[in-house]
Amino acid sequence: MSAKKPPRSVQKKTSRRFSAVVGADTYDVWLRMLRELVPDGRTHRLAVVVAGMLQYAAAMAAANGEGEEEEHSLAASLLEAAEVSDPSEVKDLIHDAVVQLFNDAKVRFERTNARGDKYSLAEDSYEEFIHWFDMPWE
Repeated sequence: MSAKKPPRSVQKKTSRRFSAVVGADTYDVWLRMLRELVPDGRTHRLAVVVAGMLQYAAAMAAANGEGEEEEHSLAASLLEAAEVSDPSEVKDLIHDAVVQLFNDAKVRFERTNARGDKYSLAEDSYEEFIHWFDMPWE
């Protein structure tokens, strides 16, 4: 007697790509920007650019009412990331999509400073993302 296989659960594959949130044309512009800016760009400037992309994607997800139906979609993760206050929480929520963004642009987000210490442009971007609306001078 052979053992029965458990039934396969049918799950709808949720999109974890920024193009699904911001549109293919915008995503293509982002890729071209990253290809041009990242190789010789300074991390403290690039982190703000990427954080701006994340803010835009979160705004588009909110405006389009995305993320309400699909719990694990990038749109839902962006909306949740916009509410957290720790960069590591942002990383947990959207890092896979940010890695895909850099991979699609064919540029590296991992870097090494002059002292040989490794750091991440992506992680610096998460810090900028959570502090986007902060105005320390007020």
